[in-house]
Amino acid sequence: MTTPTVIDVWLGDLTFPGYMDRLHRLGAEFEKAHPEYRINIEGRDFRNLSKEIAEAAEAGRPPAIGEFYFAVTQAAYDMRGRDGKPLFTSVQQAIAGRTEILGEPVVVDDLLPAVREHYSRDGDLVSMPAVVTAMLIYGNQDLLRAAGVERLPTTWEELEAACQAVAALPDGPSHAVTWANHGLFFQQALAVQGGHLADHDNGRSGRASRLDLASKEMLTFVEYWQRLHQEGHYLYTGKIPDWEGNLKAFADQDVALRITSSNDLNYMAQAAEHAGFGMTVGRFPGRAGEPYGGNIIAGTSLWLTAGLDEVTQDGALAFMQFLNNPRNAADRHIASSFVPVTRSSYRLLEDEGWFEANPYHRLASAQLGSHPEGEGEGVPPCRGALFGDFAGAQDVMTRAMGDVLLHGADPASRFAEATSEAQSLLDAYERDRVDNGVRSPESLRVEYFTGAEAYTGAQLENAVRGSNG
Repeated sequence: MTTPTVIDVWLGDLTFPGYMDRLHRLGAEFEKAHPEYRINIEGRDFRNLSKEIAEAAEAGRPPAIGEFYFAVTQAAYDMRGRDGKPLFTSVQQAIAGRTEILGEPVVVDDLLPAVREHYSRDGDLVSMPAVVTAMLIYGNQDLLRAAGVERLPTTWEELEAACQAVAALPDGPSHAVTWANHGLFFQQALAVQGGHLADHDNGRSGRASRLDLASKEMLTFVEYWQRLHQEGHYLYTGKIPDWEGNLKAFADQDVALRITSSNDLNYMAQAAEHAGFGMTVGRFPGRAGEPYGGNIIAGTSLWLTAGLDEVTQDGALAFMQFLNNPRNAADRHIASSFVPVTRSSYRLLEDEGWFEANPYHRLASAQLGSHPEGEGEGVPPCRGALFGDFAGAQDVMTRAMGDVLLHGADPASRFAEATSEAQSLLDAYERDRVDNGVRSPESLRVEYFTGAEAYTGAQLENAVRGSNG
């Protein structure tokens, strides 16, 4: 009997209950269809995974497929094997124009336009999107209607007016709105204004060398956030990022509005159902009278190690297509609220009545260009930033915002200081890249919130039940 070819697949364990169980089942299903392969899936702490892959590469034992969080994309581009050559090869180039691999239909041309663009360089799809999320605003429909707010705010100005209406409610919630102090919110606020974190079009038209955390667009958002807080509308828990605390505030009806990731759709719906109030969902608000710049994409993608033998490489590529076939991509969305990454998976969910029964789930997909008739925003004018030590820069901006909210720091001066600090991190990353091929732990961190607790999926499950759970 022929010994199966082993495909080592290292994936980030996002700690949500049952998350890795589903992936292991998919590995077993692929093996059943392709007995000549064994899929060795290892779920590893997503915060350490990129560093562990770099260490394995240095030892000459990298996995065939490695999953990277979006904030570490530049490091994945830059990572080298022990031979000094790039560790990863382009998924699109390895597919080489084939429409199927080992009988698995190739789905890369079916990817949502914005998603494909995010993980491409000069039109070349470098890695395979896996987990995809977008930013949304959620509302307690009962509280909003009681305040006379008939629809979710679509602009920052409307959001402020809605906050004022909620504040006027007798026996209303303590605050009107909340969101986590996390880098994603800065990025999305810049995106809707067409702003950038880095030079060279956010590191997309050339390698990023200069950061600006005190741009006009950044300070416009920071000052707006500060004003909502000063006026008692915005709830700040004082923790970074405190996803759990923000979810709990919504579940306890201590706020009428919450802005967060589409990943929280299931949690938010469960919180509303448990507490007995109606929920409504909308797009992240833009600026009144200004074009909507786009939606940032967060999540993960799968990278293909270079230099694999043909049998191993084809098995790895086929498994990537299998994970994103219409059925599996649709099921991933149902299980975890992640955006279905292909148009076909979106159509499947539509045809099966999923979106009719769960209309809130349609929005995140549609705004990334998934509508079967081609409607939606497609590729946004403002693409997500690409630069070294992205997570470190996120930590810098969240700490700066904490000082603005809690200690009254001046936004312009505090974020100018943050720019200097983030620039030092980028400069250190670039030195490390030149000297060592990006192997230092600091260059490969995913989340780095100084003194902050990292929440697990189980903690978020508890927050759904609120104080009365």
